[in-house]
Amino acid sequence: MKVISWNVRGLGTPRAVTRLKNSLRGHNPHILFLIETKITVRRMERVRHRCGFRYGIDVAANGSKGGLSLGWKPDCNITLSTYSQHHIDVIIREEDNEPWRFTGFYGNPIENERSRSWALLRQLKEQHDMPWLIAGDFNEVMFSFEKMGRRIRPERCMQQFRDALDDCELGDLGFTGAWFTWERGNFPHTNVRERLDRALANPRWWDAHPTFFVKHLLHSTSDHCPVLIDTLGHAFTRTRSPRTPFRFEANWILHEQTENMIKTNWEMPGSVIQKLSTLGSKLSHWNKENRATTRAVKEGLLSRLSELVSSDPDDDNLQELLEVKLGLNLEADKEELFWEQRARSNWLSHGDMNTSFFHKFASYRKRNNHIQGLLDDAGNWVTSEYGMLRLASSYFAQLFTTSSPTDFLSNVQPRISSSTNAYLLQPFTTDEIWIAVKSMSPMKACGVDGYPALFFQKYWHIVGPEISDFCLSILNGNSSVRDINDTLIVLIPKIKKPENMTHFRPISLCNVLYKVIGKSIIQYIGCLH
Repeated sequence: MKVISWNVRGLGTPRAVTRLKNSLRGHNPHILFLIETKITVRRMERVRHRCGFRYGIDVAANGSKGGLSLGWKPDCNITLSTYSQHHIDVIIREEDNEPWRFTGFYGNPIENERSRSWALLRQLKEQHDMPWLIAGDFNEVMFSFEKMGRRIRPERCMQQFRDALDDCELGDLGFTGAWFTWERGNFPHTNVRERLDRALANPRWWDAHPTFFVKHLLHSTSDHCPVLIDTLGHAFTRTRSPRTPFRFEANWILHEQTENMIKTNWEMPGSVIQKLSTLGSKLSHWNKENRATTRAVKEGLLSRLSELVSSDPDDDNLQELLEVKLGLNLEADKEELFWEQRARSNWLSHGDMNTSFFHKFASYRKRNNHIQGLLDDAGNWVTSEYGMLRLASSYFAQLFTTSSPTDFLSNVQPRISSSTNAYLLQPFTTDEIWIAVKSMSPMKACGVDGYPALFFQKYWHIVGPEISDFCLSILNGNSSVRDINDTLIVLIPKIKKPENMTHFRPISLCNVLYKVIGKSIIQYIGCLH
């Protein structure tokens, strides 16, 4: 079953209704929850029918404010429970499944009245004891990182929201797609983005729908984006083929085509982030096509070597024999680099490469780092991927929850001299970027973008100028680090047989460009000592 929740910001014009229909096309939701319809019940009923939802409940707007609508398709078995200006609560019965409830929720847009919304949540929680999914516009963020631009959200307000969710045993279902669900302001100094819309559920709903999927959909008709919840997840898992994330292979530097591909791609228009992404796709496609060719080349060289060593040693044969051996050595170098990158061992001595050793070591690492299962808080052994994902998400959510810190900076006295301050205000330079890049270990594990430091070091003569400009723009305060501030978290076992999350050490894998920013700042400050 698919559910869409959307703050449409008004459906009073034919154009708005047409755009709503067009936005729903392709997603085919079974349930549609609309917020801020800003029209009467009679008009909303007609709109709902035009969108294909014959059954539903509509709540009239209060003048030009508010208005809710929950519509569902004829094949849905849904019973109304309660409704108000800020919620619609229904019971859903599916064949061969336990009944569960869905609540479309609209948090009060007035900050001083928002405590009433949290009281309503707690009241709804007490009405039924069954699997519960709730989605809508809560008009509040849970954490400060869910807002970008203008003034910082008061910690007190976010804590009240989190407390209400804890009291109701509701957990955030996560999402894919754009990070923020609401945006306003067309200029950098006025732009504000927040994650106000979300889907939440209690543990019983999670257990009953282990393959659910949540996505923030693209939009252009409202300042809010639609939130799609697929309770089965099949709409996405069936159409997506399992794909390994892009990783720049170290042995590609030994291929002549690699540099030509990088040079051609780098001459195309676009930002640094766009060029790296496009290049990654092209390199992956080239590598896929090149695998069979690589095997054929190696087999051809071995066959030719066998012929040459059996023939008479004249000048031509000896020259070709040398070329064939060099070709085979190059193929061996590619294979050894391939396995070295996977082993990520520091034991390599470049005069003593051993492909068999690196293959065994990489395979050992993979077996040793595989998480077989985890113990939950009740002592139950969880082995499903979904179950372990929930345990890990819950662990980190609790670990990184704020403890309402006190603002102490106002009491800190200035300690930096005017001369030191003048030095710190000097702009960063291109040379400092290159020094930071050179200082990195070439084949340390890469971040989300898939590029190790080796890529930038090897092809700096091609990518260096634009990479330097990109990093300098961030370091000198002209642009944001947000585009490269993505991190992969890898869990490293502390003991031989880890059983719970405390037995793992989380390691953050940042993009190389993000590391360059950090290293440049450290080098800059280090010059003060």
